[in-house]
Amino acid sequence: MASRQHVDFWFDPICPFAWATSRWIKEVEKVRDIEVFWNVMSLSVLNEGRDLPADYRAKMDDSWGPVRVIMKAAQEHGDQVKDQLYTAMGELFHYENLTDRDEVIAKALQQTGLPAELAAAARTDQNDDALRASHEVGISKVGQDVGTPIVAVDGVAFFGPVITRVPKGEEAGKMFDAAAQLAAFPYFFELKRSRTESPVFD
Repeated sequence: MASRQHVDFWFDPICPFAWATSRWIKEVEKVRDIEVFWNVMSLSVLNEGRDLPADYRAKMDDSWGPVRVIMKAAQEHGDQVKDQLYTAMGELFHYENLTDRDEVIAKALQQTGLPAELAAAARTDQNDDALRASHEVGISKVGQDVGTPIVAVDGVAFFGPVITRVPKGEEAGKMFDAAAQLAAFPYFFELKRSRTESPVFD
């Protein structure tokens, strides 16, 4: 009997591409024997010191809060809340199209039954060492020239897959099989084509 595959998933809740890939992994859970561990990374950390357009720099400067709150919640209430808070925040960001980070944090905490006081973590760098450590574990597996999501299957990591629709059922399973098999070749690095659409969530 084949052993359950161990999947690590690194996410930043503000990223629509990570959200699409995470919902795909949720579909894969239904059709493949995998165990998923959710990990925080940060686009704000990734883009520190980079020369960015002013509007994107402002977005990055405003995006520390959600990941800080998730890290603090996990420290106080266990790693399982990462998945719960990510799902709550992601639905607010990407389905309801809320942009105010503080509003998203407050609503996500309420929806998951976590203490409202955790929102204060968004405004402090007290837990940034832990955040940076979690980020570094993921990014060190794939290199600095990628972003979120990062997926590792039984220790073999890759950036992506970057998808704009969320496959369901066996289609999700087949995509997982293909991605994991390609990534397992140590000399395979990239398969890419120009993206013609942004993520679409039904």
